[in-house]
Amino acid sequence: MSGHSKWSTIKHAKGIADAKRGQMFTKFIKEISIAARMGGGDPDSNPRLRTAILKARASSMPKDNIERAIKKGTGELGGKTYEELVYEGYGPGGVAVLVEVLTDNKNRAAADVRNIFDKNGGKLGVTGSVSRMFSRKGTIAYDSEQVSEDTVMEAGLDAGADDIVNEDGVITVTTDPGAFDKVLEALQEKGLESLSAEVGMVPESTSVVDAAIAPKVQKLLDRLEENDDVQNVYSNVEYPEDYDPSAEA
Repeated sequence: MSGHSKWSTIKHAKGIADAKRGQMFTKFIKEISIAARMGGGDPDSNPRLRTAILKARASSMPKDNIERAIKKGTGELGGKTYEELVYEGYGPGGVAVLVEVLTDNKNRAAADVRNIFDKNGGKLGVTGSVSRMFSRKGTIAYDSEQVSEDTVMEAGLDAGADDIVNEDGVITVTTDPGAFDKVLEALQEKGLESLSAEVGMVPESTSVVDAAIAPKVQKLLDRLEENDDVQNVYSNVEYPEDYDPSAEA
């Protein structure tokens, strides 16, 4: 997507996260818990748990919260059992949307996700309908006015990053999923504060929407993000250069 669109989207996502930090921490707790349940509570031998913890730390989640989430997952503390689900669909303008869910009630989650699509100009698709348009990658974004590009380049590439691009105020580090934790740790050791850090689905190509469709797409994505069962939302939307998603928050 274009640099301005990328920057606006990152700012919007960060603004939503700051405004809803409690909800964001709930999502981290669910991810950490399920990772611990599936692979054990030792992050050194559980890559998924290690990645989840790094993401939580990057968003300033307290250490006590992280430790409790691990204990819930390993059964040391009582807690709900979560199930992972993925929904695929289309938003206004035909943009592709992937929704990752962690829920203790899949019937509720399915009904809620379908309802959000239906009420916001979207439509759920069948399994595989849009997932082929995405690939899983690690991405770490920095504000180029706050961090040194040379520092990011040196530390990131030495740690195994695939690519580093500085575009319109955003330095984006791209990694293989397996190298994400090592790269993020190396950058964190340099004292760099990221705008975002995640292993997620990145579109192979984008779908351009016009000024009339852009706010409708953003509304759908926001409503999905706001749902307690929804863990991650990905889209291949590319907004017009003069569109600011934060105006839709």
